[in-house]
Formats: sequence, structure tokens, C-alpha cells
Amino acid sequence: MQHSADRQGRGHNLSRIPVDESESAPRLKSARSVIHPFTRNHCLPMMRRQRTIARTSTVTGVGLFHGADVTLRFRPAPENHGIAFQRIDLDETVLIPALIDYALPLPRRTAISHNGVTVETIEHAMAALAGLQIDNCIVQLDAPEPPVGDGSAQHFADALMESGIVEQSALRSQLVVRNKAYIFSLDRREELTAIPTKTRGYKLTYELDYRHPDLPVQTAVLDVTPQSFLDALAFARTFVLEEEVAILQAQGLGLRMTPRNLLVFGADGPIDNRLHTPDECARHKLLDCIGDFALLGCDLRGEIIARRSGHRHNRELVRDLLIAHPHANEVIRQQNRCLEFGAESTHRFRRVS
Repeated sequence: MQHSADRQGRGHNLSRIPVDESESAPRLKSARSVIHPFTRNHCLPMMRRQRTIARTSTVTGVGLFHGADVTLRFRPAPENHGIAFQRIDLDETVLIPALIDYALPLPRRTAISHNGVTVETIEHAMAALAGLQIDNCIVQLDAPEPPVGDGSAQHFADALMESGIVEQSALRSQLVVRNKAYIFSLDRREELTAIPTKTRGYKLTYELDYRHPDLPVQTAVLDVTPQSFLDALAFARTFVLEEEVAILQAQGLGLRMTPRNLLVFGADGPIDNRLHTPDECARHKLLDCIGDFALLGCDLRGEIIARRSGHRHNRELVRDLLIAHPHANEVIRQQNRCLEFGAESTHRFRRVS
């Protein structure tokens, strides 16, 4: 994927990572897949070490849907902790694991809930964490959803890079797609397919065709690595059609949003804004995929091809992969033990080269 020079990951170079010691939805149908055994011995040659951040970083702003002022903090976490969100504006500061078992079926966004506490619109923060291969982190916030920023994941990626990324001792397990998995809607032309890849990498393709005159057909493809995420996806902003804005605001959603927070498409293209790349919308859908697929709780190895799909389809594919591979669940649980650690756990980092 090519893009303009001003979108080169804000100058981040991962070869120099700092190291520190210290509504009713259409029915979906799935064709179940068979996934290669999720075993340590098979995955060992391709497994990497888990990572966290070296120190706390902060992002402030306004929530996308509910419009609350919010301060979000990324905090380091020990190995095998996983990613967890925590609402600190409530009397009971519950940790919510960022796993598919805790996901809610909300439209147009990804939300998780535990013990009656919910955090919404986590997909961009999750994309930044997963895109940078940060596996253990506590995400604290004092509102129902993270700050939207400009509608991308850039503000989260910048904060995480400024925190420094630290390698830990434990290995990060992965789910390797060995056979096709297929999710599709019965009454709309939406598809999501997972297939094996010869390179054992993580490749995403999104075909955006909403058949709407204001939103051109476009396709984005990316071999996902931390550097390619920074360079090619982190800047891609969320988007909405002008006709949808009034509908959302009539529901009390997005009342504080302006074209500075997302791309609003009218008859002449983005309103009071401009695209960073011609395929920015398709790139943003890839960003959403990365954030949603991170609800697996492990690395994913395979090729995912999406066509007109959204958050609901992404969550269904995650569930499909886990159902097809029951052995994965126990390993994932062992590497996502935030509820056992608690929010105030202490940990030490191992120096790496």
C-alpha cells in the first residue's frame, strides 16, 4: 500500500523501540473451519515473546458516540495478563478482559462488558495495541468510551510509542488458519473469509463497495506488521455518510462530533476535510479488523478477505475460529489472566537488546 510522505507513521521506526527495565441485524451464517492444533511445539518456531509498555501514557479527548470528555491511560501489565479495560469513573473499578467472551452486540462499534460495567468503541485503541504487538496492558478511562481523536488510531499509536515497548519472557501463542473459515450474511452481500497463507504471516484485504454514489469503490491490502501498521493504517480515519449523521444524532449519538473527528461524505466527497489517501476508508476498515480480531487474545496467522463487512462480522469470525479450535481456549485463558492479577499488580521487565 502506497501513501503520501506525510503519513509515514509520524516518523516512528520500530527498529529503535525504547527498552526499559522497570437493532435487528441480518442473520449471519458461518462455514466452520478446521484450525491447525494450537500446540506449543508446532507454533514455537514462529512464536514471538510477549510485550508490554515501559511506562504509562495518557490520551485525552471526547468520546465518539456519547460525547463525554475522557482521559485514557495505557498502563504496563505483567506477562500473561492480556489487554484489559478499566472504568475508573465508577465506584467499582472492574477489569474487563478484551476478549470475545466479553463482547456485546452493539451496532457500529465494538464494546465489552464484565460485572455490569461496559466500555464501548474500543476498536481503535485495540487496533493500536494489536498493530504494535503490545499484548499486556491495562487501559484505564474515566468515561464510557475512549477519545475519538481524529477518528483514527494515530493518537493511540503515538502514545504507545512514546511509552516505549518492552519485551517480556513469556512466549505469545498464535492461532494458525489451516482451512477456510467463511462468514456471510443471508440477506446482504457481506462476506468475511479466513484462509491459510503460505508465508505464515497475517494478511488482510478489504473490498469496500457500499454501492453509494458518495463513497467510491476501493480495496486495501496489507501484510500486517508493527511497522506496516504505523506506516499504512494508523492514520486512517473512521467515516460516515452525510445522510447517516442526522439518524445517529436523532438517537443522541455523536452530538459533539465535527469533521475534525471523522470523515463525513457528501455529494462532493468529504465535507470540510480531505482524504489522506484515495483508499483511506478501506484502510480504516482494515484498522477495525485488526482491533476486532485482537479479541482472539492471541496472534492470528492467516489471510483474511473482507467484503462490505463490519464489526458484527468480525466478532462472528473470531467466535467461529475459536469454536473450530476448542484447544485454543485454554491456552488463550492462560495468556489473558488479568482477572487473576488485578489492576494493581507489580511486575519487572527483562532487559532486551
